[in-house]
Amino acid sequence: MAAAKPAATNTAYKPEGVSGIHRARSRYTIRLWSVRNARLLEWFYARFADTLLGLHWFWQAVGYKRAERPVKAVEKFTKSILFDCRMCGQCALSSTGMSCPMNCPKSLRNGPCGGVRDNGNCEVEPDMPCVWVQAWRGSQRMKTGDKILNVQKPVDNSLRNTSSWLRVTAQAAADRDKAGTGA
Repeated sequence: MAAAKPAATNTAYKPEGVSGIHRARSRYTIRLWSVRNARLLEWFYARFADTLLGLHWFWQAVGYKRAERPVKAVEKFTKSILFDCRMCGQCALSSTGMSCPMNCPKSLRNGPCGGVRDNGNCEVEPDMPCVWVQAWRGSQRMKTGDKILNVQKPVDNSLRNTSSWLRVTAQAAADRDKAGTGA
């Protein structure tokens, strides 16, 4: 028979922010707004991506490397407000119903773990709605909602804190030029 584990000492000390990933409740509210408005954000982002691609000539003239810092600052500010962005450098919002998978305490990129609570909240952060439950809801609102079924590549940590906007724009420009439809 195993020995009983001694009970934790009850003291006045209460560690603050025990979880390294604890988020403020206001962040959940904004994230949930983004998921509820996934269709609108999908529409806006498509136009924004077209605008960035239209500015490819400018990014090339300035140099993508030199443009990185100011664009990254704007991207980080905007995405942190709307999506509680972690700046992984490999944004998957358009595939995950505008719910950032990097907000998952377990950093799961391809669906929920087996610990989603009955109320749809996270097993690690019980007050936090599961990122993947929200992703599914958001994807159902989007025109391209079936993209949630695509398997995401593992996070490449060498891209952390870089602009996914510029990376996607440069790739779209290269694809366009390769197809022979470039400007």
